[in-house]
Amino acid sequence: MRIFFTGGSGKAGRHVVSHLAEQGHQVLNADLTPLGHAGVSDLTVDLTDAGDVYSALAGLANLDELELDAVPSYDAVVHFAAIPRIGLKTDVATYATNILSTYHVLEAATRLGIPKIVFASSETTYGICFAQGERKPLYVPVDEEHPTVPEDSYAMSKVASETTARSFQARTGSDVYGLRINNVIEPHEYAELFPPFLEDPSQRRRNVFAYIDTRDLGQMVQRCLETDGLGYEVFNVANADMSVAATTQEVIDEFYEGVEVRREMGRDETFYSIDKARDLLGFDPQHSWRDVLADPRGADRPQQT
Repeated sequence: MRIFFTGGSGKAGRHVVSHLAEQGHQVLNADLTPLGHAGVSDLTVDLTDAGDVYSALAGLANLDELELDAVPSYDAVVHFAAIPRIGLKTDVATYATNILSTYHVLEAATRLGIPKIVFASSETTYGICFAQGERKPLYVPVDEEHPTVPEDSYAMSKVASETTARSFQARTGSDVYGLRINNVIEPHEYAELFPPFLEDPSQRRRNVFAYIDTRDLGQMVQRCLETDGLGYEVFNVANADMSVAATTQEVIDEFYEGVEVRREMGRDETFYSIDKARDLLGFDPQHSWRDVLADPRGADRPQQT
């Protein structure tokens, strides 16, 4: 596939871009900072400028395409570019940048007839991650039907982007899939970050005790590109287990007292439900912190459920 990828130089994006290139896809990375990855073209694009976005999406992916009779169309757009959380820029800048860039990408892609758009939403849409004080989910495991009423500018921008994406899909009939991505973890970060999480699970409360390995995030995007005909859908994206050594029942007892538990859960099953992605896309996460670190309780790696 010929893929226009925004934000491919970011923490999550660079791993997904690499994965897609390794799968044989032709990828153009549209970002303010070049990635410099072999086999991936870089184009400096200001996504808050509508003209810049139109020009980029209608243009060459690389100079080799000059040999073709005409500039080909992109088969898909993957939109990951964003200010990635609160606290990096002002709330106004965070909201405005994220929603404008998403609008411009969606408008240009759909007007140019690109049939598949995959965009990065966020776990923060559920209003737990960046809540002032403690906020518990209304029920667990948290699935895509859980209310999305956040109070921070970043998560607001993601909810607004989801609404915008749904409207463009209704207008055009393109496949538009939103990924509510949990806390992104690179492979080297298991050894660096996870030991304290295993000792003190409270450090992972804001992430609903979940995480997503960048390699499995790459698989998730690949599954979205390979699956047609779903129209508009949003998907939680996480690994199958939790980012803590405590069991699900221990987490429920300590952190989710009074929270509805909607179904029986596995011993180490994520509270950030990925059932929908498994059912509709065949998503099958393969990685775990247990591949790198010993469980301090001596438990074996759980079976993927």
